[in-house]
Amino acid sequence: MPETIESPTQAPALPRPDTRPDATPDPTTGDGDHDRFAHYCRKDDVTRAYITGEAIEALCGKKWVPSRDPKRYPVCPTCVERKAAGWQL
Repeated sequence: MPETIESPTQAPALPRPDTRPDATPDPTTGDGDHDRFAHYCRKDDVTRAYITGEAIEALCGKKWVPSRDPKRYPVCPTCVERKAAGWQL
């Protein structure tokens, strides 16, 4: 009779999630974080975007079609830093 080899029944170990109490996800622009801020843009670009529906670019690099009242949101910290550093729109 041929000899059979049994495969192990133990499941492979999966990576454990970070369970430290101080572990917080790093905010990135890819997860929609920029949607929670008002951004610095040229006024004429904002006006044109409201009329035509074109996407515009903020000082921080975010591209979007403005549709909300920016006074309801805090100003984007990246836009503030870049404007303070002398960046221009």
